[in-house]
Amino acid sequence: MNMKNKKVRIGKVVSDKMDKSVTVLISRKVKHPVYGKYITRSVKFMVHDEKNESRVGDTVRIVETRPLSRHKRWRLVEIIDREPEV
Repeated sequence: MNMKNKKVRIGKVVSDKMDKSVTVLISRKVKHPVYGKYITRSVKFMVHDEKNESRVGDTVRIVETRPLSRHKRWRLVEIIDREPEV
């Protein structure tokens, strides 16, 4: 897999109800230009999970890929940290 020119992001799985797809939330802190306070900005991506191996709460690494469906443009590369089972 050549990830030379691909975007790579790390985020948290917030939904795994679909088959072979998960929703990943990516958050970042941005400083407000006038007030200087740090604000959390976030974006959700639909990610292709071929083996259905990730669960809600997992921290995952995703990579940009060709369009796989109407909304999916990202693919799961690895699960960095597992959420402990209750």
